[in-house]
Amino acid sequence: MTSIPVAVQMYTLRNETAEDFSGTLEKVAELGFDGVEFAGFGGLSAAEVRDLLDQLNLKAASSHVPLDDLKTNLDQVIKDQKTIGSQYIVCPYITERTEEDYTELVKDLEEIGKKCREEGLTLCYHNHDFELERLSDGRTALDKILEDTEPDHVKAEFDIYWLQKAEEEPVTWMERYEGRTPLVHLKDMTTDKEQFFAELGTGGVDLDKVLNRGEKSKVQWWIVEQDESRLSPFESLEISMNYLKDKLPNLK
Repeated sequence: MTSIPVAVQMYTLRNETAEDFSGTLEKVAELGFDGVEFAGFGGLSAAEVRDLLDQLNLKAASSHVPLDDLKTNLDQVIKDQKTIGSQYIVCPYITERTEEDYTELVKDLEEIGKKCREEGLTLCYHNHDFELERLSDGRTALDKILEDTEPDHVKAEFDIYWLQKAEEEPVTWMERYEGRTPLVHLKDMTTDKEQFFAELGTGGVDLDKVLNRGEKSKVQWWIVEQDESRLSPFESLEISMNYLKDKLPNLK
């Protein structure tokens, strides 16, 4: 295994950050995470977030930014990401999913990604399962997004859970787009019919194959996310981190 750093997607802790943003980040640091992937700044300014990160010795791995903000407020988004020290901006989710919508999305991502690259940042697209549905040309929507944009302008943040949920092999996607997935969402899935979100190492996803592929795929950050949990989010994250500490020597 390599020394790829590990971050947490703060959506996992959305309720906790709503009550105490700085205290939640402090607990994240205590669990041993190297960094965080933001989904908003909890009402703080980018400068305040950077100060907090520096105090806690955490890095800003990336930020999920809604597509509308990327289209209408990109200059400010880029400025904020530079302030917090984040190299990656991620389009996290889309609501419009017709073939025409995907064609328009490709145009938007290409334009946004080109601007990001000019500013020294990287745009990534985060998948769910609906992008694995087939379009009229036989491709999946996710293939269309990645094949119809320039590799230097749009990269992927593959979400292991959603790929598995769509009955895809996560490592196959990492191989297909080798070198184009600097961010990977590490998740697990229960083995029952519900296929619920699971703590790492407790479900049926072949995480060893994913972790072993990291270096060859040029993964820059492993990002732990658990959309929902039967336990408290911090209990779930501790279980997942303990699993990763057994797998990744740099976390010990």
